[in-house]
Amino acid sequence: MSTELPPQYDPRLIEDSIYRQWEESGYFNPDNLPRARGRAGARTAKPFTVIMPPPNANGSLHIGHAVFVTIQDTMTRYKRMRGFRALWLPGADHAGFETQVVYDKKLEKEGRSRFQIPRDRLYEEMFAFTLANKKIMEGQLRRLGASCDWSREKFTLDPDIVQKVRESFVEFHKKGLVYRGERIINWCVKHQTALADLETSYIEKKDPLYYFKYGPFEIATARPETKFGDKYIVVHPKDKRYAAYAHGQKIDLEWINGPVRATVIKDDAMDMAFGTGAMTITPWHDATDFEIAARHNLDKEQVIDRTGRLLPLAGEFAGMKIADARPLIAEKLRAKGLLVRVEDAYDHKIAVCYKCKHPIEPQILPQWFLSMKPLAKKAIEAAEKGKITFAPARFKKTYLQWLGGIRDWNLSQQITWGIRIPAWLRGDETHVGLAAPEGEGWREDPDVFTTWFSSGQWPFLTLGFPDAKDYKAFYPTDVMETGWDILFFWVARMVMLGIARTGKIPFKTVYLHGLVRDQDRQKMSKSKGNVIDPLGVAEQYGTDALRMALIIGNLPGSDIIISEDKIRGYRNFANKIWNATRFALLHIPALPRGKKMAYDAKDKAMLARLKKLVRDTTRDMDAWKLHHAAERLYHFFWHYYADTVIESLKPRLALPDGSADKETAQSLLLEFHTTLVVLLHPFMPFITEEIWRHLPQAATEHKSGSRDLLIVQPWPAR
Repeated sequence: MSTELPPQYDPRLIEDSIYRQWEESGYFNPDNLPRARGRAGARTAKPFTVIMPPPNANGSLHIGHAVFVTIQDTMTRYKRMRGFRALWLPGADHAGFETQVVYDKKLEKEGRSRFQIPRDRLYEEMFAFTLANKKIMEGQLRRLGASCDWSREKFTLDPDIVQKVRESFVEFHKKGLVYRGERIINWCVKHQTALADLETSYIEKKDPLYYFKYGPFEIATARPETKFGDKYIVVHPKDKRYAAYAHGQKIDLEWINGPVRATVIKDDAMDMAFGTGAMTITPWHDATDFEIAARHNLDKEQVIDRTGRLLPLAGEFAGMKIADARPLIAEKLRAKGLLVRVEDAYDHKIAVCYKCKHPIEPQILPQWFLSMKPLAKKAIEAAEKGKITFAPARFKKTYLQWLGGIRDWNLSQQITWGIRIPAWLRGDETHVGLAAPEGEGWREDPDVFTTWFSSGQWPFLTLGFPDAKDYKAFYPTDVMETGWDILFFWVARMVMLGIARTGKIPFKTVYLHGLVRDQDRQKMSKSKGNVIDPLGVAEQYGTDALRMALIIGNLPGSDIIISEDKIRGYRNFANKIWNATRFALLHIPALPRGKKMAYDAKDKAMLARLKKLVRDTTRDMDAWKLHHAAERLYHFFWHYYADTVIESLKPRLALPDGSADKETAQSLLLEFHTTLVVLLHPFMPFITEEIWRHLPQAATEHKSGSRDLLIVQPWPAR
């Protein structure tokens, strides 16, 4: 054992070798932990489990990934040091639509289109592409210090995962929860697929708002291109302006392409404050209109095709793109004397594809749906009864409100990349099963599951539900740590699907971190030029500095402020730890074991303050107040230990060897330095592990493993 440290701390010289030591030790695997077994070899330690939210295997990790890696690794390292059988299970997501979009861009650069490539060949290409990216991503996770159990790593397209996902669909179908129906869905004209709610976003837009005569009524619309098939006029039953018109009353009127016989419909969904309080409906292209039509058993006519062009129903405008046709349709209605007025600056929100930003064009298509209300009921009960807790607690209310208004879930997408739906089609017939039914003419449904259906089952699938030892030992898991922005789309779905398939909650605590913003509180984006590359700054300033910058000031549920200056500041802290260690090593040679020191009142006061730090840090770590614990350790080390304790001990450390006062001072210095290095390890694992092997007691402190690594040292007693 060397007691000398280089004059300068250079993380580039130590981080790779330290990670190799950790990985080679086998301590990432909870079955190999020294304190995980009793004397007879039985696994006696209590398990602690975190399932990694699987990063998309289609590109490099970004700063948001670095946030969850840092938080989850800190949690896992702490529990491991507390003697738990700590399992942090890593994984990767094929990411369905996300990866399809990434690969489509690659194909475009190559002058190719996925619509021209045979399905099997395209799938093979994308699989190779994804595996290559997955390997890069796993290397980046290692670079960030992720102490996850690589021997248990899972991919959403592993054969066993694919099989279990398909089995879940079949089981839900047997229970009457899955059905195929023609319902309105989000349709991306560019990508030619249905989109999950998470794959749509909303943008503010200014459009003209047109007011037209519709017989005796006046209607307002921003989308005259949808009006060709309109033959129902809807008003609110309590709207006195239209009390003279009866529900179901027929009215003959002149419209865009000639005479129309319209029907009056009275429905509570009508907003009396919008426009004139009367509107025509287009059930094929609007979700609200579709629901009104469904309630009253009304006809539905398609006006716009899946490429965003008008159909023959539009007469002379057939084949035109929406944007081109809109002003021409308004002009025709003006010429017919049916345009009343135009408001040129109508502010409203429109749904767009979150990748290409093209407006969503709702369509009625046959899709596979999962009935959500029965699943939501049990997920609501789990939260109301306290089986699942939220950090921060305010998100419980948000979770419950969303589940209370949940709609059935469209599971199918029209892309190549993903898990095929185990369904078979023949004419108007459908069959759900893992194999094709007997008989001629059956073909497998070409659609794939939305990636959220497989990732929504991730906690129990990764652990080998229903029979594997890991499932029995580590499920339900302890913490699901992820961003608050996917509480509805992923976390709530994991709860619903987990309870539905296993009868148990998938995790006990939901810990939600915020979005990453720059020092001006702006959201990070490439267009703004304020994106921080986590691997780049880790290379420049050290991974530990990045991790501290991502933890301190990072309260659950609040946005995270990060800047290069902040990271640089914690690089300076790492240097402070390094320099304090160099000083300590000059004054703490190996001391006689078990020798009792005669501490005076001042010494005891300093030790009491150190003991309080241990208690406070442990309390905060147990409550997952990681930000408080890290900030307290930072200030204690820099402003109390380095500035006060070390300075007060210097005169005694300068005394001749053999002096009782010197040995007492050495013992104090060793106690402080050792304790602080251990407490800092979950947050700054690389520098603390490197320092640990230089400390005098490192070779004898822990004898139950093959290596005396800090990663498995006991947490200080309170």
